[in-house]
Amino acid sequence: MPAIYQELLDVRQKLEQHFKDMQDIEFTIQGGKLYMLQTRTGKRTTQAALKVAVDLANGGLISHPEAVMGLKPENLDQILHPTLDPDAPRNVVAKGLPASPGAASGKVVFSADEAERLGSAGESVLLVRIETSPEDIGGIHAAKGILTSRGGMTSHAAVVARGMGRPCVSGAGAIRVDYAAQDLHIGELVVRAGDMLTIDGTSGEVMLGEVATVPPQLSGDFGTIMKWADGLRRMQVRANAETPADARAARDFGAEGIGLVRTEHMFFEGDRIVAMREMILALDEAGRRTALDKLLVMQRSDMVELFNIMDGLPVTVRLLDPPLHEFIPHTETEMASVAKAAQVPLERVRRRAA
Repeated sequence: MPAIYQELLDVRQKLEQHFKDMQDIEFTIQGGKLYMLQTRTGKRTTQAALKVAVDLANGGLISHPEAVMGLKPENLDQILHPTLDPDAPRNVVAKGLPASPGAASGKVVFSADEAERLGSAGESVLLVRIETSPEDIGGIHAAKGILTSRGGMTSHAAVVARGMGRPCVSGAGAIRVDYAAQDLHIGELVVRAGDMLTIDGTSGEVMLGEVATVPPQLSGDFGTIMKWADGLRRMQVRANAETPADARAARDFGAEGIGLVRTEHMFFEGDRIVAMREMILALDEAGRRTALDKLLVMQRSDMVELFNIMDGLPVTVRLLDPPLHEFIPHTETEMASVAKAAQVPLERVRRRAA
């Protein structure tokens, strides 16, 4: 049937030239004759959409502006995060909403405090909650990813995770979280604190164990599309970044400066958050200045590195403006750390935090 095959190729080419897009074609062959049943725009992954757009533009079927405008920005966001290795085995045990793109593996923890403790020790953790609240912000920042059994695409976990660039799966209703027992149940399966889970915030899948990931690829077809977009845009693009790691990532993504350095975000981790809490809870100016002196050393080194990384590009800095609900200590352990750092009685910290 070589002649019919060639006829099918000719029809496919005509359809693509007419619709100027990749087509999903249905056909049948009867009595040695080709019959076309229907055609429609073909579905595709984000990576495939990039390749199709570049190939169509390079083939002269569409212009560079049409190639750029034909891509959905929310889909492009998916490839700016680590993704699961397509060749890695995976055991999907639950599914929720794809609340924030990217993939992450980590040890299961059920509290923000534990996420902060293990995260500061260099562990990769996955924060699992029924729902998150503003009090969990430190744990969300310390975790590699967030998994909740309740909530939707606009839940606290989803919104905060997207803002921080953390993968998140929310509303995984098959998961039953038991804080007291420090485990979660998915049918007969029991996952305990310290066990490994992997989430894919792009598909909403939850997998048992650790699944290999691949870093984002910013070259190839993606790089071509971004080069074309640079030639069309009339605005500069800056990033929000507060740490040297964020600033380097911003430069790698092509940012032309930092639009806002929210300096309070420099102090979410380890001893830094203790010093920030010490400043907020100080009883008088002397105590507040003592805490600020500690923060100054940390902040100065970070700011010098930020400016070096930006290498002359504009950087807008906002002075300390900490949302109290994100920094006030809520547990006895957190309050004891602040009391010890400030060398004041624990009861005084309890009263100030109340």
